[in-house]
Amino acid sequence: MPFLGQDWRSPGQNWVKTADGWTRFLDEKSHSYNVGELSSYCKKEDYNKENLFNSMNCDVAAKKRKKDLLNNKAKIQYFHQEKWIYVHKGSTKERHGYCTLGEAFNRLDFSSAILDSRRFNYVVRLLELIAKSQLTSLSGIAQKNFMNILEKVVQKVLEDQQNIRLLKELLQTLYTSLCTLVQSVGKSVLVGNINMWVHRMETILHWQQQLNNIQITRPAYKGLTLTDLPLCLQLNIMQRLSDGRDLVSLGQVTADLQVLSEDRLLWKKLCHYHFTDRQIRKRLILSDKGHLDWKKMYFKLVKCYPRKEQYGDTLQLCRHCHILSWKGTEHPCTANNPESCSTFLSPQDFINLFRF
Repeated sequence: MPFLGQDWRSPGQNWVKTADGWTRFLDEKSHSYNVGELSSYCKKEDYNKENLFNSMNCDVAAKKRKKDLLNNKAKIQYFHQEKWIYVHKGSTKERHGYCTLGEAFNRLDFSSAILDSRRFNYVVRLLELIAKSQLTSLSGIAQKNFMNILEKVVQKVLEDQQNIRLLKELLQTLYTSLCTLVQSVGKSVLVGNINMWVHRMETILHWQQQLNNIQITRPAYKGLTLTDLPLCLQLNIMQRLSDGRDLVSLGQVTADLQVLSEDRLLWKKLCHYHFTDRQIRKRLILSDKGHLDWKKMYFKLVKCYPRKEQYGDTLQLCRHCHILSWKGTEHPCTANNPESCSTFLSPQDFINLFRF
């Protein structure tokens, strides 16, 4: 059958596409075609078999680099339809494998939780614990979600100008951990390219600079302020603060607040709120007048013992069906009274739940 220009090639033969169509490429033993002319053509067009495969490999590599670049620039969290997760620590006939910290971090709705003032401190504390010791246990997508949620936290603090110190402590913890992990290059301690993590460290430094540049200004309207209230009400409000550093900062505003911030009863209640009687007895400090110096004792106790953590809303674990979710989130529980089966978890309890 004559060759009429169609793309017809026999298997087992080498063919080269020319301007006139496909031309069979024969070995040196065959004299049916001018090998010299064909070789010169291939050199001119740079389109021989070897270059053809090289071009295909380059296209695949280029597509992979483009895909990785889009993934690295993604700012959308990896969402699941369900906002709860079944926590299982072993393989069964129905479920295979273990539930990991990264899987739970992907499934639970942390992006919406940071918008809730009752859950904000809980999420920030959880991010801090993960940054301190559990960052390497997260999968690649979970680490990306971690950074995306952290960026949303930074944006919220910059807009609201609240919880600035809380976020500064989180960023400093994360940056310190990354400095240690990045120095361990070659040990597979971090998922992803090292340059990507260096870029994230630069982003953290930029966020820290933005927080340092925040200048809280007084509102333009003249309304009732804390200093306009009676002293008894001012002291009552100060007793609601759970961090001694907030009391010290508040005492630097005015002379009257300075006097109130030194109240012995105020610091005594703060010590008893965070620490046990046994811990307090081990750190007794007397003032020059022979009285207990509760303010100095508080800061001494903070260095020795963890403070009491209190959150408006926390994650909860159902003891009946072993499902982890936020309070108020519906999950397929078969218990007669699901609320009685729920156990509230602190951020540290959440971390400990995935230590096998």
